[in-house]
Amino acid sequence: MRSFQFRGARAMISLACLALCAAAPARADWQKVQQSGSLKVAVYNEFAPFSDKGAGIDIDIAEALAKKLGLKLSLLPFPAGENLNDDLRNMVWKGHYLGYGPADVMLHVPVDKKLMADNDKVEIFAPYYVETVRLARSAQAVPQFDGVASLAGKRIGVEKVSIAAMLMLGEDNGKYRDDVRIFDTAAEALQQLQAGKLDAVLANRSEIESVLKSDPAFPLSEVAFARLPRAGWAVGLAVSKQQLDVARLLQEAMNEMAATGELKTIFEKYGVKEARP
Repeated sequence: MRSFQFRGARAMISLACLALCAAAPARADWQKVQQSGSLKVAVYNEFAPFSDKGAGIDIDIAEALAKKLGLKLSLLPFPAGENLNDDLRNMVWKGHYLGYGPADVMLHVPVDKKLMADNDKVEIFAPYYVETVRLARSAQAVPQFDGVASLAGKRIGVEKVSIAAMLMLGEDNGKYRDDVRIFDTAAEALQQLQAGKLDAVLANRSEIESVLKSDPAFPLSEVAFARLPRAGWAVGLAVSKQQLDVARLLQEAMNEMAATGELKTIFEKYGVKEARP
């Protein structure tokens, strides 16, 4: 009996040691971040209204997070890679072969089950915005919108290499391809819409709202595409799986920002309506 009790006690001690060993790296990583005095935050380059030329929604969120953790902000802007797996590898858990990264946290990461499953070295959490594709149209050029068919023969602007471009160019076996005009950015297309050189623009809702500022001359419409979920897609934060203590503190900070209205204020600063999951 005593032998069984001893073995049971030894097993419990072993389990406790394993738990402590598993928790230690996370605490050590948070201590390392604290000792550095800065929170390194990865944000996308040329990604208005979220991060562009050192300003935007994600920049303000990064500043607020650093402040709440008692740290200075160290931004790591970076260009989007070939796919999200590349971005997560370069900016979250490994670092880029050119020498930059990884960061302590990356912003604007899709909170997606498949992405999580494909990246087991990354923790994705704290969704803070739901993005959707919308159509901004000239009320004069397109007075009624009853679906994509209403755009036949109209001049439609999209950003190159975007979800909007893929949808519009591929809709109905390319029926609207000759009507589509490609621009370097959604903002450029929206400015052409304001100037009367386009009849409509398909883009992310955040991009449209940040440029048009709810101008009644350019109403927004939801467009049904078979290849696009109507609910949109949520974006959040990502850290290395070795930094779960950092993730917990960041989650608490994001919760506080949402509860106090600070997050809503940041979005409104850039003309974008808050849309949380």
